Formats: sequence, C-alpha cells, structure tokens
Amino acid sequence: MFIPPTTTTLAEFDTQSGGGVHACRVLRLDVTSTARAARVVHNLDGIGYAVSADRLRDAGVELWRRWTSEHPTRIPHVLLGLDTGGIIPTATVALAADLPYQVAWKLELDLLSPNKHRFTAPHGPNKLVHVYADVADRRVLLVDDQITSGYTLRNLTEVLRDAGAVVLGALCLVEDTSGDGRALLEKNGVPVCALTTL
Repeated sequence: MFIPPTTTTLAEFDTQSGGGVHACRVLRLDVTSTARAARVVHNLDGIGYAVSADRLRDAGVELWRRWTSEHPTRIPHVLLGLDTGGIIPTATVALAADLPYQVAWKLELDLLSPNKHRFTAPHGPNKLVHVYADVADRRVLLVDDQITSGYTLRNLTEVLRDAGAVVLGALCLVEDTSGDGRALLEKNGVPVCALTTL
C-alpha cells in the first residue's frame, strides 16, 4: 500500500514529538530508480535540530524494555545494527541493555576477514551490505531505525543463519506500515518490536 509523503516543517516535526518517537514520510529529492520515493524521518535522527541525550537515552531504554517484556527469553549475545539509520538506535539500545554491538556496513572494506558476509538492501542506493563479524553460535538481535518492506532484514537474517547465528528478532524505532515488513519478518521467524508505527 503506497501512502504518499507529507511536507512537514522541521519546527512542526519537532513539536509533534511529545517526548516519544514521532515519525513522518517525506519526499526524497535524490531518488534513484531502485530507491523508495519517500523516506521515513523521525525525531531521533538529528535532521535540522539537536537531539537531547535524555531523549536518546529514553528511547533506548523504552525499546529494550518493550523487547524484554514481549520476549523475556530472547536475550542476545550481541546487537547488530544496519549502517546509517541503524547506528543511533543500535548504540542507544546497547547502552540501555549493557550489551555489545556491531554494525553491518554499506562499505566494502579491504579487511582480510574470514567472517565477511554479504547481503542485499534492495531499496537503498548501496545494494551490498557487509557484516565483518564472526556470528557463529551467537544470539543476534537486529536493530534499524525503520522497517518498511522487511526485505533488507530478511536478507540479513538468511545470511546470518547460514553463518551459524541465531537471529532472535528485530528492533526498530519506526515500523512503516505502508510495507508488509512485519509480516515478512515474522513469517521468517523474526519477531518485530517497534517504538512507534506510521
């Protein structure tokens, strides 16, 4: 289901937050033929204004609280965030949960790593994403800023499972319901926990 983006001023956007996570879809001006025309932005991404440490900390604490209350037996060894938008929520949840984290990078680096794994992000400008970590026998919780179609996290899940990881689920700040990401991920055994839906 396509939901058209809205035009929102930064001042309107920040005042709508109400202390939680607020999000909206905005039109992308740098769209490529494979990228989505709209981008979800939220009040923790720092676009146009500063994000307070309290707001960031509260979001991480709340996301971790929701995950552990919904899935008390699914406690990870490590969080794995996605490059760019997923770095902020991954780091803040890592602090709230006192867990280590790693990042899947959209950069292919000249690292001689026997544990390098590749997967595709079908809607982004950089199609290939790389995990440089040994994930065998690790309980991994995925983290991103948003989930729309779910294809990137599904592709990452397949690669991690092939490498011997146990993927416990996916955390996100915003679940964009214009896609069927939750259904796709849950069909693949990956429960989703979000702070807000759009």
